[in-house]
Amino acid sequence: MKYIDEFRNNKLAEKLGRAIFDRAAGLRPINLMEVCGTHTMSICKFGIRRMIPKDVDLISGPGCPVCVTPKSYIDKAIAFSRLQGTIVATFGDMMQVPGSYSSLIDEKTNGRSVKVVYSPLDAVDIAEGNPEKKVIFLGIGFETTSPTVAASLVYAKKKGLKNFFVYPGHKVILPAMEALLEDGRVNIDGFLCPAHVSTIIGMTPYNIITKRYNIPCVIAGFEPLDILQGILMLIEQIRSKNKYVENQYKRVVKRSGNKKALDLMKEVFSIEDSEWRGIGTIPKSGLTLNKKYSVFNPENAFSLPPIKTTHDRGCICGNVLKGVKRPPDCKLFAKSCTPVTPVGACMVSSEGTCAAYYRYRQ
Repeated sequence: MKYIDEFRNNKLAEKLGRAIFDRAAGLRPINLMEVCGTHTMSICKFGIRRMIPKDVDLISGPGCPVCVTPKSYIDKAIAFSRLQGTIVATFGDMMQVPGSYSSLIDEKTNGRSVKVVYSPLDAVDIAEGNPEKKVIFLGIGFETTSPTVAASLVYAKKKGLKNFFVYPGHKVILPAMEALLEDGRVNIDGFLCPAHVSTIIGMTPYNIITKRYNIPCVIAGFEPLDILQGILMLIEQIRSKNKYVENQYKRVVKRSGNKKALDLMKEVFSIEDSEWRGIGTIPKSGLTLNKKYSVFNPENAFSLPPIKTTHDRGCICGNVLKGVKRPPDCKLFAKSCTPVTPVGACMVSSEGTCAAYYRYRQ
């Protein structure tokens, strides 16, 4: 299938829906978690929940990189923007994420130099074009965006740039999936694994989930037929009691992933413990710049005043990210917290669970 319409064929969707009803019949209630924000958006947009049995519950996990970025990171990014002679470059989703006392868009409104870029190489271009400025790119994302950031750092090092920095905030997804299973507050029967991340890391890393926790994993694409087929594949595994890693997204994801991208990440980053918004610190779940590239870390280059990070009052983003709560469970949802006036990060990002529920809640 080459064209998008083929992945949205109503007749095939109805056929897959009927197959899910048939194969789920007789099973106990099933909880399936998608750990990709794009999956969450597609599930809400295309009404996937209305096409499957009520006993097959789709739960959104911590699959939005902006959402899981802790408030302390936002506070420090804001502090960098307030330094004399700095330019903070960021992807657009980060602009409205509330910090403790401000946001990047507020700082820009107040005259700070904050620029939206579409690629980390755009930030390198800004640094080359403004040698008198210190350009700090906010390195946010999972394994999907990490290789492009690594490539920008390799390029900057070769060019000998002294005014380009990356504030590392990248996450890796597998430790978060394990943390949710260890937490135990949500009974997860299967994972709909992230397609974009899997394009980079491949299938093999998920073996730890199937072998250690006996939980099936299916990598699925983002179109309605992809998701429905992925759900059916998970149900078939649950019914057979044979748990393994399965790849529905074969047109993109390969078993071994993308070697060039993985090599770039290995060249630039090292693994560290990392804080996730609302979840806490997860061991070995973050990426920082290794010794070879530590000179590009603004935390090593600039002194910041003491920063006091506050807690979100009334916002339940943390529990939404863990799948413990749904957006409508929050007393702020669609009231004081909207995409125009977000209280938490889950309402800001284009991949946020609250944003998806709000946009498609009808």
